[in-house]
Amino acid sequence: MNEARAGVFYGWYVVAATMAVMTVASGLGFYNLSVYLNAFVSHGGFSVSAASGATACFFIASGIAGLAVGALIERFDVRWVLTAGALICSLAMFASGHVNALWQLYGFYVLFGVGYACCALIPGTTLVARWFARRRSLALSVASTGLSLGGILLTPLSARLIAHLGFAGAAPWFALVFMLGIVPIAWLAIRPSPYAIGLGMDGDPIDLDASGQLRPADGIDYADAIRSRFFILMTLAFIFAMMAQVGAISHQFNLVAGRSGSESTAGLAVAVMAGASIVGRLAGGWALAYISSRYFVLALSVGQGAALILFAFAQGKVLLVVSALFGCTVGNLLMMQPLMLAEAFGLKAYGRVFSFNQLFMVTGVASGPAVMGLLYARAGNYENAYLVMAGASLLAFGLIWAAGPVRALIDGRQNA
Repeated sequence: MNEARAGVFYGWYVVAATMAVMTVASGLGFYNLSVYLNAFVSHGGFSVSAASGATACFFIASGIAGLAVGALIERFDVRWVLTAGALICSLAMFASGHVNALWQLYGFYVLFGVGYACCALIPGTTLVARWFARRRSLALSVASTGLSLGGILLTPLSARLIAHLGFAGAAPWFALVFMLGIVPIAWLAIRPSPYAIGLGMDGDPIDLDASGQLRPADGIDYADAIRSRFFILMTLAFIFAMMAQVGAISHQFNLVAGRSGSESTAGLAVAVMAGASIVGRLAGGWALAYISSRYFVLALSVGQGAALILFAFAQGKVLLVVSALFGCTVGNLLMMQPLMLAEAFGLKAYGRVFSFNQLFMVTGVASGPAVMGLLYARAGNYENAYLVMAGASLLAFGLIWAAGPVRALIDGRQNA
């Protein structure tokens, strides 16, 4: 098939492939963190606070490694980065079944976090942003649906596999899925940019300057972007929003299992959350063509706070309803962060800007599970922990409001 002349813009094939890669990475990584936490507590004999602290190392490692990933995908074919990530994650999963000491637990999460950074949000969102401009919000919503599909397809299966085989028996299967679910797809379907097949963004002709050379990507210089008020306040806002979100997700399985007395119900709750995030994300990607991204993300932060308040007190089957509400905000908040950065600063230094943003996200995503674990250990229940996370979501609302209009900086540069 001539990729440049196919009836469907090849960027949509890249979106589908990116969605498949994110399905594997998130299903066995992000969404499975609560399953691993439960397994290390139930089968490995670790305390909730120890396992929560180790989970935080996953996010610290992925945030630091993300800086290198952002630089690498600007210099090399992104498929090599995806392949390296799949290999590292596979090695970590093979080793995870033999973890029996605290230092080994922390080592597993560090290695796993490095691999995850290479095959998840940074390469995935950068790829989609390179291929689309006018339909970027829709393309990102479809591609990032893989994050939720992983929770639906792989998280419940992982919980059942661990229940039947034990963690040591299930770990090699997880490692195999990482390799077969990422590497072949990356090399068969993904191309690093539309220019690689003779097209411009959205399938348009390549934008050439007067001398016939490829016109450089528009946007803000890296140094100017990271010093801007918008970047600083939005980064702070998402630190608190992600602290609340990831903290809640990492303990959701444990919360529902404890209140319902059933690990199957807990797995279903995670799947319901993931399913709702798909519906919410696709609806959000469509709606963003008509509404302000700023007001949309403000509404999401309030919705997440409300869901976390409900989690603090819900019991029984009501937890499934709350999981659905929470999922609608989870899917869209994950999509909005890269979308708003691309909208605000353009593609000139997008990979490095996003990876730098993700480094600071470590503060939120790493502290979320740890804070939740400490609050749980102190109180013996999850009520206060989820209320604290609700407060963090509402703080994010205030910071987003203070950041101002999304395109204020880039529009100012263009009009100068």
